[in-house]
Amino acid sequence: MKINRELIEQFYNELDERSRESLDASIERVVEAKRRGGKVAVVTGSGPNIHEGVTTLIAELISKGIVDGVTTSSAVVSHEMGGTLDRVKMCPAAQFGLPEDRMPRGYVFEFTDLTDEQLDELGKEMILDRTLLAKRHDAEGHFIIKAAGNMAYPMGLRTEKVAEEIHSLCRQKGLPFEVIAGWGCDEKTMLGAGARRGVPVLVTIPQLIGGGHVGLAVGDSIPVAERSRRIAQLLGDSDVIIESAVALTQEIHDGPFETYTGHGIWSWWQGQPTYSLKDKALIRFDLDENLRKAQDLQKQSAMIQEAINKGLPKTKLSKIPFRMEMSAFARHEGSLPVIGDIGMIWPVFALRIADALGIQLDFMSYKQETDDGKQMRQWIVDNVQPFNRKKMLDFINCK
Repeated sequence: MKINRELIEQFYNELDERSRESLDASIERVVEAKRRGGKVAVVTGSGPNIHEGVTTLIAELISKGIVDGVTTSSAVVSHEMGGTLDRVKMCPAAQFGLPEDRMPRGYVFEFTDLTDEQLDELGKEMILDRTLLAKRHDAEGHFIIKAAGNMAYPMGLRTEKVAEEIHSLCRQKGLPFEVIAGWGCDEKTMLGAGARRGVPVLVTIPQLIGGGHVGLAVGDSIPVAERSRRIAQLLGDSDVIIESAVALTQEIHDGPFETYTGHGIWSWWQGQPTYSLKDKALIRFDLDENLRKAQDLQKQSAMIQEAINKGLPKTKLSKIPFRMEMSAFARHEGSLPVIGDIGMIWPVFALRIADALGIQLDFMSYKQETDDGKQMRQWIVDNVQPFNRKKMLDFINCK
């Protein structure tokens, strides 16, 4: 994809002054870390990270050696297995005689936009309702681009079913779901790029719920304790941690093995390995202005730490809606809040880091409302392929 530098510069200029300053500082921290051989981790949510092309951009940054570890949600795993974004036909379900009380809100039924050749290939894996599929062409409805491998037939069902097979292989191999799924995922997904470069891509414990049976299979693939340990190692090895439009991050980095802001004191007390967020850069891309307000209150009056020391409720003391992740973030000396649309922040962030390191990027994300963003989303539909079961099995057989 061609990189529109003029548009990316426009994104930068549309951020408020404080966000531009924080973004500049964030870029400097990443470039400095990479130049001395340090590591960068990204903590992603789902939702906008998929729709704005951010997960696809992160996959590119993994492939180019800029990102060294990722945590994400089981919903993102499900979407990446479906091809990240796909085109579906959304139809009123009544015309197919489907029970209203079993359909999603709005009484709709969706079909993945697949060719007959693609359906024939899929038919080798699972039984398809050919009668239902034959009705999709003439059915009333409209086409949209949305997160892939989710509610549309047959790809949504296919993702659910293949998750059960992957789960069985996880138990045989003793590996997380994300690793084995990554062997069959497109290299332009975070899972696929991570698998090819040996970069960990892991679902966090607060983000296990989602993605239907994929979420269940991810959660059951390895014990919670092992998942916690793997994520602790990923974050502990990182010099910079970037949080992108994700909730409950304090429960991600403030876990049972982190000692600076978290509960790792008792793991250390008992002689177990721990890590510390001290001296790390903790960067957050978020739309919530209250995140920055909480940090301001802490810097101006140590209010957040004072509330903790006195056992007082932070929401009442600060007079702002207080999300859990604000506590550790506001108190961390190396935290940098960048308030704005991640569809605008990530292109600036990625391009300036790549330029500073002399790296050529082959993909760029854009805010989805722009013309470039619309073209980007269609590019993902056309070029990021769904999970390839044969590729996964071939990889396993070579191990």
